[in-house]
Amino acid sequence: MKHLLSTQDLSHTDALRILDTAEEMATVSGREVKKLPALRGRTVVNLFLEDSTRTRISFEAAAKRLSADVINFSGKGTSVSKGESLKDTVQTLEAIGADAIVMRHWASGAAAQLADSGWIRSSVVNAGDGTHEHPTQALLDAFTLRRHLALRHGTAPHGTDLAGMKVVIVGDILHSRVARSNLWLLTTLGAEVTLAAPPTLVPVGVGAWPCTVTYSLDEALAGAPDAVMMLRVQSERMHDAFFPSAAEYTRSWGLTDERLGMLEANGVEDAVIMHPGPMNRGLEISAAAADSARNTALEQVANGVSVRMAVLYLLLSASDSPETSTRTAPSAPSDRKATA
Repeated sequence: MKHLLSTQDLSHTDALRILDTAEEMATVSGREVKKLPALRGRTVVNLFLEDSTRTRISFEAAAKRLSADVINFSGKGTSVSKGESLKDTVQTLEAIGADAIVMRHWASGAAAQLADSGWIRSSVVNAGDGTHEHPTQALLDAFTLRRHLALRHGTAPHGTDLAGMKVVIVGDILHSRVARSNLWLLTTLGAEVTLAAPPTLVPVGVGAWPCTVTYSLDEALAGAPDAVMMLRVQSERMHDAFFPSAAEYTRSWGLTDERLGMLEANGVEDAVIMHPGPMNRGLEISAAAADSARNTALEQVANGVSVRMAVLYLLLSASDSPETSTRTAPSAPSDRKATA
């Protein structure tokens, strides 16, 4: 692997390699010293040209646990705000010594443009580009779901996929890069995905996507899903009225206390609630659902560090060897490489 830009580009084998490596990385979190020397001497730049808290901090923690040096760069208060181009910015960062650039950008396709531009030699990780994709969020969601499926079956998660799981993604599909990345990845891993949203928040062309679409959340919950993924209503991207009011959205599309009861009563004992965060309590999710033991939001945050460690390790270790294919990744680091 040279870059991670989209889950649509990941094969079943690629996805399992990342998830299995993340399982190895997760063991580091349980140690007294949460460090591996795997990327010592490497530099990871977090280039965030759009606001973020969870993703930026998660990538920073992941890189530091692998002993990489980290540079955090944002658009505010830098030369970008003075009109510097993306090309000049990234070439400056590479001149400083960047080996990987983790980029969040407001424009869809920005990460792919950077990776294909020839401006830099660094690996590029898409940390969210406009309304296009957010691949590491989908990977950490799949990692979380795979662990729950393994726990249900009493097996180890290594080498397994999500075959047989039913996942409902609810809400603002139109503006959600999380929904798109999850759709491609979860279906690649064998899950059955249903999108539930008001017609105004469903993208044009969704009929060609590998999923079922419903305009009734109650109908989706009646199908006894294994997981319900609630999406944040992205009001900052909405320049028109996509629903009558916040109260109307909650009434029809929110995971209310009543719908939480419906989820619990529909036969899947260990069904989980997911949310990429931040949660709008009282809008797309009730306080009871947000605080429910079924809610995996904090588990997802913790798993995100392990997944991003795996991604950075595979990208930067693969680049050690010029013979390594852009679709080939090395094995996960063994425990003997860990520092005590």
